[in-house]
Amino acid sequence: MKKMPEKLNDNEQAVLERIRKDPYISQQDLAVEVGLSRPSVANIISGLIRKGYILGRAYVLNESEPVICIGGANVDQKFYIKNKAQLGTSNPVNVSQTVGGVARNIAENLGRLGMDVSLISASGADKDWTVIEEASERYMKLEGVTQFPGSATGSYTAVLDTEGEMVIALANMEIYDAITPEFLQQYENLLSRAISIVVDLNCPKESVHYLCETARKYGVPIILIPVSGPKMERLPEQLEGVTWLITNRDESEAYLQREILDEADWREAVEEWLARGVENVVITNGKEGSMIGNKTEGIFHIPAYVTEEVADVTGAGDAFSSAVVYSWLEGKSLIDIAKAGSVNAVKTLQSPYTVRQDLSAEQLLKNLEELA
Repeated sequence: MKKMPEKLNDNEQAVLERIRKDPYISQQDLAVEVGLSRPSVANIISGLIRKGYILGRAYVLNESEPVICIGGANVDQKFYIKNKAQLGTSNPVNVSQTVGGVARNIAENLGRLGMDVSLISASGADKDWTVIEEASERYMKLEGVTQFPGSATGSYTAVLDTEGEMVIALANMEIYDAITPEFLQQYENLLSRAISIVVDLNCPKESVHYLCETARKYGVPIILIPVSGPKMERLPEQLEGVTWLITNRDESEAYLQREILDEADWREAVEEWLARGVENVVITNGKEGSMIGNKTEGIFHIPAYVTEEVADVTGAGDAFSSAVVYSWLEGKSLIDIAKAGSVNAVKTLQSPYTVRQDLSAEQLLKNLEELA
C-alpha cells in the first residue's frame, strides 16, 4: 500500500501553495509573502522535502537549465596601504570588506548578466555566511550551499599597495574540503539538467574528477577555473571532455612544467592543453592580453584593454572568466569571447568592488562598443 504523506500545518500549507503557483520563487520572497522569517521558511521547506511534498532541495530549479557554479564563497578583507609597503613594521591602512570566492564571484557576474545561476558550496554557520548570503541572493540561487556548524566560512585577506597591486594574500579555505563527491551526489539530478557547470579548484581533486565524470555522463559542458598555481594539481589527469579551461600564465606554467617567455611559448602552451583533450583554452597574461584557441577555429592572441585607473585588482580574473562563459553561451566567436573577457576585466579593475556594480548584459555590450 502506498504510504500517505504526513498532514501539513497552516504554515506548511501556505508555503506549499505559494511554491505551486511559482516554483521559481526565492526563499526570501516566500518569507515575505507568507509572513514568516527566512530561516522559518527554510525549515518548512526541509519538512516538506522530508514529508514527500517536494522532491529535492533544489525545487526551484526543477524546470530550469541553470549555470551551476561550484567552489569558493568567501568573505574578502582588503587592506589598502596608504604609503609605500614596509615589511617588519606596521603600515597605516584603510580596510574594506566585501564578499568573494571564485565560484561565487563568477556566479554574481553571470547573475548580473541575466543568467539563471545556482551556487553549490560549503560554509560555516556564522556571521560571515550571513554577509555572503545577503550580498549574493539577488544574483544566484543558494539552496546548494550547506552550512557546517563549528566550521569557519571561507575567508580571503589581501594587502594592496598604493597602486592597487597585491602585496600578499592570506586564504582560509579548509571548509571546501567538505565539497566531497559524496556531498555532490545529492545534486546529481540538478547537475544533469545544467546548461553548463563551472568548477573552481578550491574543490578537492577527487571532487573535480567526479564533476568531470558527471558532466561527461550527462553531456553537460564543464568549465574549469584554476585558483592558483599550487592548486593546478587538482586538475584531473584525464582532460578529455573538459569544455573550457580558463587559466593564467603562472598556472599553465605550473601544470605544464614549461616557461612561457614569448608569444611562441604562449601559443605552444595553448596547443599542449588542446592536445591533452581540453576543447577550448584561454591563457591570460596580464597586460599582454590573452591567447585563446580550439581545434576548429584556431588560436588567437587578443591584446588586453589597458587602463591607468586601477582601483583594485581583486576579482578581475573572475570577471574575465565570467564574460568568457557568458559570451560562449551566447554563441560568440573565440575572438569576441576573449574581447568580452578583457573588457569585463578592465572595467572591474577600475571598480573598487570585486564584482563591478554596473554590470549587465546591456552595459557589457556598451563597453565593448566603446573600447572597440
